[in-house]
Amino acid sequence: MVSEGIGSLFKRKDGRYFLYLPKNLVEDTSFPFPITSSIRVKIHFKPGDKKIIVEES
Repeated sequence: MVSEGIGSLFKRKDGRYFLYLPKNLVEDTSFPFPITSSIRVKIHFKPGDKKIIVEES
């Protein structure tokens, strides 16, 4: 079971940002989101905290 991994946050030339998650994390059977192509997510954080929370919206 994979419950954590190292991903990346990228800024594209068009100004958009993308969060990439490792394949083995997302394809683990315990991953909380059923993903068939793409899904909308809600992302939030507490100022000063170095964590983000990702929830299905």
